[in-house]
Order: sequence, then C-alpha cells, then structure tokens
Amino acid sequence: MAQGPGVGAGGAGSGGAATGLARMMSPRRVVMSLIALCALWLVLVPPSGMAPEMALGAGLILVTIGMLATGVLAEQLVVLIFFLFAMILVIAPPSVVFSGFTSGAFWLVFGGLVIGAAVDRTGLGARIAAAITRRVGADYRVVIAAIILVNMVLVFLMPSTLSRVVMLIPVVLALAGRLGFPPGGKQRSGMIMATLLSAYLCSTSVLPANVPNNVLLGAAEAFQGVQIRYFDYLLLHFPVLSMLRAVTIWACVVWLFRPSAAEAARALEEAREEASAEARPATRGVFTAEEGRLSLLLTLALVLWATDSLHGVAPAWVSLGVGLVCLLPLLALVPPETFREKVHVGPLIYVAGIIGIGAVVAETGLGAYLSHWMLEVVPMSPDAPARSLVSLGGLAMVLGLFSTMPGVPAILTPISGELQAASGLAIEAVLMAQVIGFSMVWFPYQVPPIIVGMQLGGVSASDGLKSTMLTSVVGLVILTPLDLAWWRLLGYLPDGSLW
Repeated sequence: MAQGPGVGAGGAGSGGAATGLARMMSPRRVVMSLIALCALWLVLVPPSGMAPEMALGAGLILVTIGMLATGVLAEQLVVLIFFLFAMILVIAPPSVVFSGFTSGAFWLVFGGLVIGAAVDRTGLGARIAAAITRRVGADYRVVIAAIILVNMVLVFLMPSTLSRVVMLIPVVLALAGRLGFPPGGKQRSGMIMATLLSAYLCSTSVLPANVPNNVLLGAAEAFQGVQIRYFDYLLLHFPVLSMLRAVTIWACVVWLFRPSAAEAARALEEAREEASAEARPATRGVFTAEEGRLSLLLTLALVLWATDSLHGVAPAWVSLGVGLVCLLPLLALVPPETFREKVHVGPLIYVAGIIGIGAVVAETGLGAYLSHWMLEVVPMSPDAPARSLVSLGGLAMVLGLFSTMPGVPAILTPISGELQAASGLAIEAVLMAQVIGFSMVWFPYQVPPIIVGMQLGGVSASDGLKSTMLTSVVGLVILTPLDLAWWRLLGYLPDGSLW
C-alpha cells in the first residue's frame, strides 16, 4: 500500500512528461525546427553566388517567415525578434529595418484603428449591422455573399485594401454579434475571413485598388517603359481573378465555417428578436448626435479615398486625419479611456515589421538573387507559351512567400526583359503574369491587411491559414486553367499548342 502513492505519482509524472513531449513534438514546432535548421545551414554554407552577409540576412528572414507561417509565437513578438536581430547582426541600416514606421501603411492602420473604435463606441456599427440583417436575413450563406458583394463594390470606390478592412471590420463584428455568433466562434471567423479575402483578392484586378497593383503600374513605366491602362488591366484580370474568385471565396468560407442546424436556427431567432425591437436606439430611430458626426466623417473619408487621384492626398493621411478628428475632445467620439481599451499596438507593430522585412529583402539584394535563381530552375520556353505563363505566375507566387506581396512587382519588374527573353511572351504578358502570382495568398502573413484584420476580428491563426490555403488550392486547380483560356481569348497567348 505504501507504494500506491508512489506509483500514482510516477504515473502522473509520466503522463505529464508525455504531455510535455507531445507539445514539443507538435507539427508546427517540428516544421519550425526544420526551418531553423535550414536557416542555420544557409548561413554556415551559403549557396554559390550568395555573399555571407546576404546569407545571414536570408537566414534571419527565413526564420522570421517560418515563425509567422507556423504561428509558434504571436506575430508582434516575431516582428520584435526580427527587429532585434536585424540590428544586432547589422543586416541592414536602421532606416531600412524600421522603414515600416515611416510608411503610409503604418499611419493608415493607426487611423483605421481609431475609426473602428469610434464606429464601435457610438453604436454606428450596430445600426449598420441591423440594416444589413433586415435586408439579407440570418442565412449564413446569404450573409457571406452580402459581405463579399459589399467588398466588390468598395474595391472601385476605395483605393486601399487597409482602408476597406478597417472600415468594414467593426461593422462585420457588430453583424456577427447581432446574429448570435460569439467571439472566437467559427461563424464569426468565417465572416471576418470573407471580408479580408475579398478585400484583397478581389482588388488585385482593379488597378488602383491595392499596393501591389500600384507598384506594378509604377515599376512597369519606370523600368520597362510600359504604360498599363486601367481598362486593359481590368478586362484581363477582373472576370476570373475577381468575379470567379469571389465565388470561390464564398464557397470556401461557407464550407469551412457554416453553422450547424442548431446554430443556424439560433441565429435566425436572434435576428428575429432584434428585428422586433423597434424602439432600440442602437438599431432604430433617429441617429444620435455622435452617430451623425461620425457618419459625416466617414462619408468625407470615403469621398477623399475615392478621389485621391484628383487631390493628391494619400489614403494614409486621410485615415490619420479622420482618426485625429475622432480623438479631439470637442467631438469626443473616442475619449481617452476608449482609446486605451480599443486601439491596440499589436497590429501597428506587425505592419511595420512586414514592411521592414520587405525592405530588407530588397536592400540586401536577396530578392534579386532569389528571382534570378528561380529564373534558372523555372521551366520556360518560347515554344510553350502557356507553360511559360504559368511558370511566371508561379515565380511571382513563390517570391511572395519571402518578400510579401507588395515586394513581388518591385523585384520582378526590373528583370522582366530577361523573363521575356526566356519565355518568348510579349513584355505586357510578362508584366501581367505577376498578378496571377500575387493574387494567390497561401499564408496570411503575406498580405498585411489580412493579418491586421485577423487581429482586429479575433481570428485564430489556424482559421486564417485554413481559409487562405483552401482558397489558393481551389484557385490553383480551377481558376488557373480558366485564366489561361481567357488570356488566349484576348490574344495574350498565341494560337496553337498551349503547352
């Protein structure tokens, strides 16, 4: 009997040890360990033509991207680790490493966070959510379709993905709450991911609607002397990469996050109860003074965002300006206590870090090295135009894993002449092929607005990863062949044998 407790304790200890071992051997940690070993090998034995300084930077970036992709640590902590070691190892000058803090994207997110806090505090988000549910009901499939449709319209009105994200997330959160989907629930995550995926993916085919498009536009003219026209770009990419992509986003999100029959019934009941509350001030009746002031500010912001080509004020400064007005004591739309509670520093650090990683990739020459290396191994031939086009899109897609999406056109456009010689395609087709690549998002970290929106909406890394992975697989298998057929119909691929 004396041995009983000892045996029990030993069993418990063995069980604890087994649990600890299981945690240590979790798939994401195993993958991260392999990535770290690859980074160490890269630093110790640099490939041919890679200077030791470049190899050191490549190792740090590989580990950073590995941690972001696997989610072994919080995104903000990963970014801070990157900042620390980039400075200790002197990977790049401080002005490059910390360039994200001086970028427009950083201040656009800051302004958007303040606007989102104002939308939540004043009840304007709840009012808009109520208006939506009265029109679309509580059917999850219809709700997701409505979210995507709103984004499709805003793509033409607001030239910044981050602007659309920070404006829509508070409304979508209020809508999820009205439908009875709790924080952390899969249905709420699905609504947020539908917002984020459509905000970015459906904008890749509208020329001024996001950063990679605009980088491509400017780089094509600067390096290749090619002017990309709005309508030509829209005609080539919008039918497949926006319209059909929207359908695939809807199908993937509904399949991944659809509620059970009981959850759907509860959501319907919640919507009916809310609809019957005619006197509820947050959803019915005359606007409050705060809602009215915020509505005017948001309308002004929307007009300024939509007309930035006329007045020349970038979306970031519009967002910052509106955010500062919300903070003014005279209006008190976001009082100090709300600012402390609602405006979190995590998304800001993440945006600055992602931009800094892209800047380091460009500054160290790693992006150019990767693209030239991939040019040697990617199968391209003037005799196989379709295969060359797919290879160019794949080249952009793989490069986006390291440089993030805005870095893809900045790195590939200067070497488009070499890519044209290898592929035999027209220079316009070579440039346009990049869009196929940066419209394929495998990991959330590749697109800062997606990861920022996930943090604002409380979406877990696993839910975000499932969404991006499934959407990309469906896009690769179904949309790529349709895109090739559309390119050939428009004359970007020559007649005859495609392969």
